[in-house]
Amino acid sequence: MNQSHFFAHLSRLKLITRWPLMHNVRSENVSEHSLQVAFIAHALAIIKNRLFSGNVNAERIALQAMYHDASEVLTGDIPTPIKYYNPQIASEYKKIEKCAQQKLVDMLPAELRDDFRPIIDDTFYNQEEHHIVKQADVICAYLKSLEELSAGNQEFKLAKKRLEKTLKERHSPEMDYFMTVFVPSFTLSLDEITQDTDL
Repeated sequence: MNQSHFFAHLSRLKLITRWPLMHNVRSENVSEHSLQVAFIAHALAIIKNRLFSGNVNAERIALQAMYHDASEVLTGDIPTPIKYYNPQIASEYKKIEKCAQQKLVDMLPAELRDDFRPIIDDTFYNQEEHHIVKQADVICAYLKSLEELSAGNQEFKLAKKRLEKTLKERHSPEMDYFMTVFVPSFTLSLDEITQDTDL
């Protein structure tokens, strides 16, 4: 039985820092970001199904969100202003991302590839799944900007404005619900979010 380096590579996602061009009060790595995206994508899917007549697989979406940036273990995290500087760069980066996703799948034993390919390679996501994962990704970036601004870091002021615009463009009833019910707490202190909680 041959050895696989797949999970050894994934474990290195914690070494890849996000927001590399910006001053951060607290640095964020791709591993923790991916988990937060999975939490939120799963919640969005449940909200969609429970409150807005959706019929999506929340568990599958959570898995896709967990792996949505896995290819960055090979490419690194390219800052958004560079990645989307113009359509040509965005298109070329997408090709690099596809190659990295395929390389990750190829690291797996052949008998497991068909199980992992649909969650690593986003071309296998249907439109609804892709939309929810993207929404969760943007929400997480927005939450990061709120946390940094709350800590007095004005470096994230323009990022917050840009992300608010993206949130409006990608909005949905489930996203609006999440933003109304859950997001305001992210601007509060620990004391404020625990004062009504019995421990």
